[in-house]
Amino acid sequence: MGQPEHISSPANTADLSECHPSHQILFEPIQIGPVVAPNRFYQVPHASGMTEANPRVRAAFRETKAEGGWGVVSTGAVSIHPSSDDSPLPFARLWSEADIASHALTTEAIHRHGSLAAVELWHGGAVVMNRTSRLPPLSPSGISWAATHIGFMGQLRPKKMTGADIDDVLEWQRLATRRALDAGFDILYVYAGMGYLGYEFLLPEYNHRDDGYGGPLENRVRFVREMLEVTRDEAGDRAAVALRISLEELRGKPSEHYESEAHGVVSLLSNVPDLWDVKMDSSPNDCGASRFRPEGAHEPIIDFVKRVTDRPVVGVGRFTSPDTMVSQIRRGVLDLIGGARASIADPFLPNKVRQGRSDDIRECIGCNICIASWHDGVPVRCTQNATAGEEWRRGWHPERFTRTEKPASLLVIGGGPAGLEAAHVAAKQGFEVTIAERADDWGGRVLQESQLPGLATWRRVRDYRVWALSQMGNVSMFTNSELDAEAAISVGAEHIAVATGARWTRRLYSALEIAVDALDHPQVYTPEDVYSERLIGDRVLVFDYDNYYLGGVLAEHLAAQGRTVTYATPAGHASAWTFMTNELPFVYQALAHRGVDIHTTTNLIGFDGTRAAMQNLFNATPLEIDADSIVIVGHRESRDTVFEALVASKPSGGEQPCLHLIGDALAPGAIVHAVHSGHTFARGLVDEETIYLRDEPIVPAEPTRVFPR
Repeated sequence: MGQPEHISSPANTADLSECHPSHQILFEPIQIGPVVAPNRFYQVPHASGMTEANPRVRAAFRETKAEGGWGVVSTGAVSIHPSSDDSPLPFARLWSEADIASHALTTEAIHRHGSLAAVELWHGGAVVMNRTSRLPPLSPSGISWAATHIGFMGQLRPKKMTGADIDDVLEWQRLATRRALDAGFDILYVYAGMGYLGYEFLLPEYNHRDDGYGGPLENRVRFVREMLEVTRDEAGDRAAVALRISLEELRGKPSEHYESEAHGVVSLLSNVPDLWDVKMDSSPNDCGASRFRPEGAHEPIIDFVKRVTDRPVVGVGRFTSPDTMVSQIRRGVLDLIGGARASIADPFLPNKVRQGRSDDIRECIGCNICIASWHDGVPVRCTQNATAGEEWRRGWHPERFTRTEKPASLLVIGGGPAGLEAAHVAAKQGFEVTIAERADDWGGRVLQESQLPGLATWRRVRDYRVWALSQMGNVSMFTNSELDAEAAISVGAEHIAVATGARWTRRLYSALEIAVDALDHPQVYTPEDVYSERLIGDRVLVFDYDNYYLGGVLAEHLAAQGRTVTYATPAGHASAWTFMTNELPFVYQALAHRGVDIHTTTNLIGFDGTRAAMQNLFNATPLEIDADSIVIVGHRESRDTVFEALVASKPSGGEQPCLHLIGDALAPGAIVHAVHSGHTFARGLVDEETIYLRDEPIVPAEPTRVFPR
């Protein structure tokens, strides 16, 4: 078949008159089986935290990417049966006819802009815990996934699959394919990656079978082959069939007949799928944070696939540079440029490349807050793009802003992430903006933290906004400008937004799991002291109950200076919350590389200048650590002095400025919270009545019966 009718939509018809000549290859159409992708930009499957409970939120989120020029827009994991139940983590379903209408909202939205809609049909096998369905998980040989993090632990172990079980899964795939076609999807996935069921059949560690599905590689690929075949049989020429496969472990396995087992799998299945979607095995390696993984990090594992198959290949690598994308194509690594995080940070990345506006791309910083959203079980968030997940429920668009009908002036005090975002959005809406920063450069905490090991990419939060503001004629920018209340009032702005950030404190930690009184000693420091190079001594204890990245990064930073560093935390892991962002394994590797000694479930009690008094958080076992200085990374307090002074000095009567407190000055949080706060404030200058729509599931008149075997 040729190009589907909906491809002719103007939104994805590539006018390349403004595109840089070297980037035009990115806009070539690509045949994928019976369908044609209008360009090489492919939003690969990724979690969004939006299930059938939020069908309109989900449709608007995916539609924005199609509008932004992504030629293929995919779902996240869509379960084919209740025996693949990942709750309480969010996942989508195609279990019955009742789910079709929910997904049709998304396909219709994607098709409106001329893009193809892909669905990642998924069975989790032994990896899912089936907490809600309470069905035994399925495993080729009964081998369970023994997760080490409590969020993935479960006590229901998988059953060893019989031949009848295999037949059932194939039938569930067939029925899900039928429903996916009815919902309007153009590309249908078989998923054999990330530890899920198809992957489990491929790996000998999971697959100990002695029948036609186990043993030699030729047998171990049989299940995946049959899943592809039943999908093809049902789809016919109505849709393409894609295989998503993890190749990292397989590439490390020797093979008698092939360069590696990865080469063998691709060779044996070479022409069975219409598209190869290639990736890593574990989430931390596949979606590695920029702190530990550079752009294009997958290439050493997946670079061989195009040499083995003549079918198109898509892969990811946190690609944000069009030059890097072109290099992947011209060097024969990929045919289509996969984007997950990059498509969240800037849904309009393809259109900006096409229009010759590469400088305007809002590049992903690789902080993986989007991945933490899935672990949290909530709709996706993004540090760079505050509109992600808010397209429907708040009516926010990443590139369109409502112009104010009442032009007014705004003074923003503070040039950190909240202040820069507020100034940018307000200026986009037509306000006359003045932004003042007390330091000699923009960025606030982003500028400070981006100088620490591995965090240079995070500077993009600052760079994108400073560049965008510098292009606007209704913005005045002043550094080295610390304003008190009197000076702020004298500017004469009708609105004043105070974005003065927060400060770290020296507060200790209580067994009640709250911050308590400060540790008063001249050799006790905060992260700001480290940034200012005020810390003294060769033996440093970093005490961290913030539990995100900063404590671990500072320990790494200080150890790199040649100091003897000990890291202690009352949590169960170093930088414990980085599990949510896929960083935890690499945090331990980085600290080990620098020789940092780690103490978990350990609380700091006191310090005399040479020894830190510690004790186990649960049993009070004492511990003493030699230290010349201590850096406490725990509690932050808002810097709201200027705001309080403005409130106190605001006279009654007459035209007085409207005062607003935003970002960390309002409520300390991660950078994503500061950016969202600044964005919310600025949108509210025009949309005074906040839109916050509650989504509802699409349900049949009567509950649908599902018949698991």
